[in-house]
Amino acid sequence: MSDIADKPTLSTTETGAAKPGALATPTGHQLPPADPAADGQPVVAGRFSHGNETYAALVWRRFRRSTMGMIGLVLTVALLTMAVFGDFFAPMDPKRPEIAFAPPDHLEFAAPDGSFSLIPYVYPIVETGEFDPITFQPMTGPDLTNPTALGFFVTGHRYNLLGIIPANIHFFGSVDGRPIHFLGTDKFGRDILSRGIVGSQISLTIALVVVLLTTTIGTLVGIASGYIGGRLDAWVQRFVDLVLAFPQLPLYLALASLIPVTAPSPVFIAFVIGVMAVLGWAQLSREVRSKTLALARIDYVRAAVAVGSSDRRIILRHILPNVSSHLIVAVTIAIPSVVLLESFLGYLGFAVKPPLISWGLMLQDTGTFSVIGSYPWILSPVVFVLITVFAFNALGDGLRDAIDPY
Repeated sequence: MSDIADKPTLSTTETGAAKPGALATPTGHQLPPADPAADGQPVVAGRFSHGNETYAALVWRRFRRSTMGMIGLVLTVALLTMAVFGDFFAPMDPKRPEIAFAPPDHLEFAAPDGSFSLIPYVYPIVETGEFDPITFQPMTGPDLTNPTALGFFVTGHRYNLLGIIPANIHFFGSVDGRPIHFLGTDKFGRDILSRGIVGSQISLTIALVVVLLTTTIGTLVGIASGYIGGRLDAWVQRFVDLVLAFPQLPLYLALASLIPVTAPSPVFIAFVIGVMAVLGWAQLSREVRSKTLALARIDYVRAAVAVGSSDRRIILRHILPNVSSHLIVAVTIAIPSVVLLESFLGYLGFAVKPPLISWGLMLQDTGTFSVIGSYPWILSPVVFVLITVFAFNALGDGLRDAIDPY
C-alpha cells in the first residue's frame, strides 16, 4: 500500500476530469507531460537533429558557416553568370575602336545641377588646355558640362544572346547611346571593361573544359591503378612519374608552337586545351590512387569482395563515392590554376589568337613598362583574374572543411 501511495497519480481539474498525459505528485503539484504527443501535438524531429538529415544537407549546413566559402560561392555564381551572358552585361561593343588609351571616365552620383542622384552620371575625361609644369604633358580632367546619364536595361550594340537569340538590350550603359569607358580603352581604343566581361567566356571555358578532362582521366587512371594493383599499378605509376618529371612551362610553349599561326581560332583553342589536359592529369591520378589504396582495405569493401560483388559494383558503389569528396575540392582548386596558366600563356602569345578575346590576350598590351607607367588602367584585366582565383580558392577552402562533416 505504501508503494502505491508513493506513485504519482493523474491530476484532476475542478470538474474532476484528468488532464491527459499530465502527472501529479501526492501533494497535487502537476508535472509536465512526458510525451509531447500527449497534448495532441505530433512528435517532430528536433530542428538540430541529425537522425534524418541527409549528407548533402549536413554539408550545406556546415558550408554556410564558412564566411569565405559563401563569399566564394557568390562570386563564382556571379562569374559564371557573367560568362554565360557576357554580351548582355558588356556596356560597349568589345570590338568597336574609339580613342586609343583613353582614361577611365569620371563617375559621380551627382546630377548636373549638383543634387544627389541614385543613378550615377559619367563625365568624360578631356584635355583641360593646361600643361603639367614638370612634364609639360597636357593635363586632363572630367568635363562637368557634358554629363552622360546611365541606366539599366538600355539599348546598345546588337549581339546574339547565347549565340542564338538576336538582341540589343544591355544590363547597364548610357541612356543616349554615347560611348562610356569605366576602365578606359586599350591601344586600339576598345573598351577594356566590355572586353574583360566578354573575355571571361573564353578564359573560363578553357579552364572548365581542361579541369573536366583532367579530372576524368586522373580519376579513371587513379582508381584503376590503385584497385587493380600489381604489375599494372607499377607500370602506370612509372608513366605518371615520367609525366610529372617534365618541366611543364617549356613543354607548354614547345607544344603550343607546333600549331600553325594561320590555323582557325577554334582549332588553336582545342589544341591548347588538349595540351593542358595531357599535362595536368598526372597529379590528380596520384592522389586518387592513394585514396583508393586506403579504401580497398576497409572492412565493408572486403566484405563486398567476400560476398562475390563484381569489381564494377565495388568501384561504383563503395570507392568512387568516397573519392568524390576529394574530387570536388580538387576541381575548385584546379580551376584557378588553369585560369592563371591560360593568362600567362596568353600574355606570351600562346593561348588565344585575335579576333577572340581572353584575359591572357588582353594582358599582351602590358608588355612594356612605358605603357604601364603612362596608362596604368591597361592592367585592369588582372582584376578579373584575381577575382576568379580568389572566388574558386575561397569556394574550395569552404568545401574542404564542409565536405567531411564527421
